[in-house]
Amino acid sequence: MNEQATVTVGVIAKTLGVSDAKVKKAIETLAIEPVAKRGVCKLYAPETTEAVKKALG
Repeated sequence: MNEQATVTVGVIAKTLGVSDAKVKKAIETLAIEPVAKRGVCKLYAPETTEAVKKALG
């Protein structure tokens, strides 16, 4: 998977209109692993946004 097809916690949070902390907590709860890393930044598959949205209700 290339980096252009990935999203960060910040991008997910902005898309859903919630805080980064809520997104991080949902990702942790769902045990979603990053598909790549760029430095210390974890990159997630685009489907992660939908999973986090469902988890946040």
